[in-house]
Amino acid sequence: MDIRIVDHPEIRLVGHAARVRLVRRGINPHIQRHITTLPMEEHLRLKALGNTEPTGLLAVSDDLDPDYAEGSELTYLHGVAVSPGTPVPSGLDIIEVPAGRWVVIRTTGPHPQTLQNAWATAAAAWFPSNPWRLRPGPEIVAVLEATDDFSTATCELWLPVEPA
Repeated sequence: MDIRIVDHPEIRLVGHAARVRLVRRGINPHIQRHITTLPMEEHLRLKALGNTEPTGLLAVSDDLDPDYAEGSELTYLHGVAVSPGTPVPSGLDIIEVPAGRWVVIRTTGPHPQTLQNAWATAAAAWFPSNPWRLRPGPEIVAVLEATDDFSTATCELWLPVEPA
């Protein structure tokens, strides 16, 4: 696994949020519906607003069930990361994220299967054999590159961690 640990300053995640159900395998139709309702201009406006890591358009999952139960509700935000002083246009949702440590897992391959498999491998093998545990905070997926149909992608999965 391509993994790095990052100490990151405070950020704000801004974009369009919705309450959706957790789907652990395959494409989440609730999230897909949320994203497709946004006009193309809005994706471009958001992308131009982002000014810090993680970069690009982000898939943010927050308020997750601690057991990651299939069908449980979470807050999904389609947006970008901005530094704390960045003016945020009205009409956007904001998730304030304090400074902290993150494990960043880079994946490349069929999407979303490769990303979901990396998360499962991290939970089953990486976390138990390393001195880290998840801490409260959003989980972030940054899509770095993708084919036009998103069938293949290079992503970074940002998980908030603290020493175990």
